Amino acid sequence: MKLKQIATINAGYPFRGKIPEVAGAAVVAVQMKDISLTEGIQWSDCLETELTGKREPGFLTVGDILVAARGSHNYAVQVDQALASAGKQAVAAPHFFVISLKQKDILPEFMVWLLNQAPAQRYFEQNAEGTMTKSIRRSVLEDTPVVIPPLAKQRAIIAVANTLREEQRLVQKLIYNGERMMSAIAGDLFDNKEVL
Repeated sequence: MKLKQIATINAGYPFRGKIPEVAGAAVVAVQMKDISLTEGIQWSDCLETELTGKREPGFLTVGDILVAARGSHNYAVQVDQALASAGKQAVAAPHFFVISLKQKDILPEFMVWLLNQAPAQRYFEQNAEGTMTKSIRRSVLEDTPVVIPPLAKQRAIIAVANTLREEQRLVQKLIYNGERMMSAIAGDLFDNKEVL
């Protein structure tokens, strides 16, 4: 099955040139710098802006999926419940494709997981264009092969993926705390001029 059979895919909002910053505006633009694979969309970092183009904005809704159209990794992130708490309407920058699933029996979290896995990433890499900055066309994303298991299996896969992500966060935190402890020990040694 191809992605276009289960989803509609649109380009991000076509800002002309640099996205204008308009403090206090009712709209935010999600840019590449505002997302991460581990943390998703950092809504507090999104730029407040006004929509200057003529195109009708396709405001993001909870459950939409953003796929980076440019760069060495065409990763996917989900528009999560935090959008509502951001208190603003949001659009994706032109560097993204916005995927909206048509069927209720497909979990957006599962689709994000699937698009970030090696088979999909390999497909994007093989079909990317450009030498300096790689990019994928909308037709490439639309033709992405997908496999949709039953809902119960989707939920089980997401549960395992969430557990793994939490374990990775904990390991990163342990490493960070260990490095801080080593820096403190080194600082104490130099401050006290202790010599072994």
